[in-house]
Amino acid sequence: MKLLATLSAAAVLLGSAAAHAQDLTVGVSWSNFQEERWKRDEGAIRAVLDEAGAEYVSTDAQSSSAKQLSDVESLIAQGVDALIILAQDTQAIIPAVQAAADEGIPVVGYDRLIEDPRAFYLTFDNVEVGRMQARAVLEEQPTGNYVMIKGSPTDPNADFLRGGQQEVLQEAIDAGDIEIVGEAYTDQWLPANAQRNMEQILTAQDNDVDAVVASNDGTAGGVVAALTAQGMDGIPVSGQDGDLAALNRVAKGTQTVSVWKDARDLGREAGEIAVAMAQGTEMSEIEGAEEWTSPSGTTLTAKFLAPIPITQDNLDVVVDAGWIDVETLCQGVEGGPAPCN
Repeated sequence: MKLLATLSAAAVLLGSAAAHAQDLTVGVSWSNFQEERWKRDEGAIRAVLDEAGAEYVSTDAQSSSAKQLSDVESLIAQGVDALIILAQDTQAIIPAVQAAADEGIPVVGYDRLIEDPRAFYLTFDNVEVGRMQARAVLEEQPTGNYVMIKGSPTDPNADFLRGGQQEVLQEAIDAGDIEIVGEAYTDQWLPANAQRNMEQILTAQDNDVDAVVASNDGTAGGVVAALTAQGMDGIPVSGQDGDLAALNRVAKGTQTVSVWKDARDLGREAGEIAVAMAQGTEMSEIEGAEEWTSPSGTTLTAKFLAPIPITQDNLDVVVDAGWIDVETLCQGVEGGPAPCN
């Protein structure tokens, strides 16, 4: 281990910690780097580490829990001083956290819950993301038959999102205004699996579907493909992550909302927190950290960032933030909302 001397709590702020990170190495274990959004996260993490003079190393588990365990073992063997782990499976990853703890290596559980108090949990408020998704769809379609396309069954975020969605929809369900006629998890969050699930539900319902609450932009893309094949594109569909293709769908009107979680903010925070903990900062001393109890009753130290729902009414927000350029956003859009018009 190459840990630097522990800095006093009074002197350590994330920014100042990053400024003295020379000779540190931060390892990142990605669950599946093929998804568009993780490249944004990686860029933000690397920018923080580069500025601090710390080294970045990474692995890609390619959606395999077993490979992720060996990946983390490899990163530990390389002598990393901190780990950032985007877990493929919240439970299967626990032995990797144990292995890191045995070597005195701090762990940041990145975006997805790792139910181990030795991992700092950094994410957006995913229950609120679910609420935002359901609110946007319900506003567009306050009555009718709803389909819920959920995330991966091995990712706790899928259930956090679903819980937030249900909070918003429950009153309309109780009133008989809407009915959930189909619901399915999406293995590994893959768009192809979401499309297959949606196709099966459409067949079972004889296409009698009025709205779809899909839990991220990848699954939304699969849903829209299934709807388009049936001439049903344009019914309300939700998503999240601010994927470029999804924002283009919002501009076109084939997706209602993409809840934007600025990956640059999350990546920057992760890099700063990893460096600070590698230098000896306790999890509870991280700026913005709070004590949080998981659904299973595990007490964790966590930090939650705030998401922003992007609809046709506020597409300027992602353009002004430099997240997407107007040409990409408005490709194939005729007229349409600002800034495409």
